[in-house]
Amino acid sequence: MSQEPHLAFADDVGRFYARQYGLPPMAGRLLGYLFVCEPPQQTIDELSEALRASRSAITGVVKLLESYKMARRVRAAGERADRVSLDPVSQHPQHFDSAIHKEHAALFREGLALLADAPSERRAPLEEMAALAEFLAERLPRLLEEWLVYRDELRASGKLPTPSE
Repeated sequence: MSQEPHLAFADDVGRFYARQYGLPPMAGRLLGYLFVCEPPQQTIDELSEALRASRSAITGVVKLLESYKMARRVRAAGERADRVSLDPVSQHPQHFDSAIHKEHAALFREGLALLADAPSERRAPLEEMAALAEFLAERLPRLLEEWLVYRDELRASGKLPTPSE
């Protein structure tokens, strides 16, 4: 079976994550490949061969993705090599922590205090960013609740599989 469609998908994911999140393209490629590879756990050597990259490049991006809880390494008893796979934590809703947005808003309000006597057009960018952060802090917890209900409905109807872990 040709790996070309898998590699094309991995390349697309790599470009997306590089453009949107500033990740190295190889990190996105590895992430994309882990979504579609068979078996879903691969050794560094297998990933290196499949992605046509050096072992050191793969090892480096595995470490990076591990730090973001997007990939993980496991070693089965009796095996000499780690196997890399998607980290199940990465499939849980993330970035819904309202405390982060509250802190963000507080930082912008601190900046606004520095510009207390400045004209409104000078204050406008900070005002808008503070308002956005406060909006997200208020709305994201409810959005997460809605998503969890919706996800459970999809799982109950069979339209979304229930993860094994």
